[in-house]
Amino acid sequence: MSLTRTTGARRTPAARRTAAAVLTAALLVPLAACGNDDGKDDAGEKPAGTAAPKADLTVLAASSLTDVFKTAGAAYEKENPGTKVTFSFAGSQELAAQVKQGAPADALVTADTKTMDGLKADTGTPAVIAKNRLVIAVGEGNPKKVDALKDLSDDGLKVVLAAPEVPVGRYSRQILDDQKIDVRAVSQEPNVRAVLSKVELGEADAGLVYRTDAATATGKVDAIKIPDGENAIADYPAATLKTSEHAAAATAFVKWLSTPAAQKILRDAGFEKP
Repeated sequence: MSLTRTTGARRTPAARRTAAAVLTAALLVPLAACGNDDGKDDAGEKPAGTAAPKADLTVLAASSLTDVFKTAGAAYEKENPGTKVTFSFAGSQELAAQVKQGAPADALVTADTKTMDGLKADTGTPAVIAKNRLVIAVGEGNPKKVDALKDLSDDGLKVVLAAPEVPVGRYSRQILDDQKIDVRAVSQEPNVRAVLSKVELGEADAGLVYRTDAATATGKVDAIKIPDGENAIADYPAATLKTSEHAAAATAFVKWLSTPAAQKILRDAGFEKP
């Protein structure tokens, strides 16, 4: 009896080691199952779709982007809670002057590549996010019966253009010169919105503006289409500014402008694919 009780109650060293190994393995299983609770995948990287860095961004943008960028900015803030985007709109040449003077800003979007190219020392690598083209803006109902570019040379017509240093003014002179049309503008404005305003208020009979700007004044002005062979295409490059205090957030915003979501907003406003 004594021998039988002793053999059944005591375990050999090998048996004890086996039992300990089984217990340890059982304890490790739930720990392994919890190992990714920190939101990282097996490679230790955060999953795709992580929101951009939070920041208060200031973006310098061409006047012709005024309406569409207000929509785009609201969409970006909704996608990236905690980020605020403030725009400063002006003629591209004015924006370039602000950059050179060290104005505090994070990104820049101009209405031409020439202006952006002149700021290579101040910006990151630019990317064209949209294109645009010109139309003739006239009063509602086209009271002066303007049908084509050649009509702008009529001495009895009050025509307003943007100044030649403004992208839309340079494009305007380009297409008029190419068609050998002599236009004596009654005024030269600092940006495209100022040209549009002159026509809206009846202070000018006609003016050359971007198609997208004319679309913002439906019911106040009519837009006369210019044939593609006589027109000019405007490129809109976007870039970060090297003086930005929010480099990562600025880069994220500039990249977002080329995403399907941002491109749809631009297309809906009449801008063309880059």
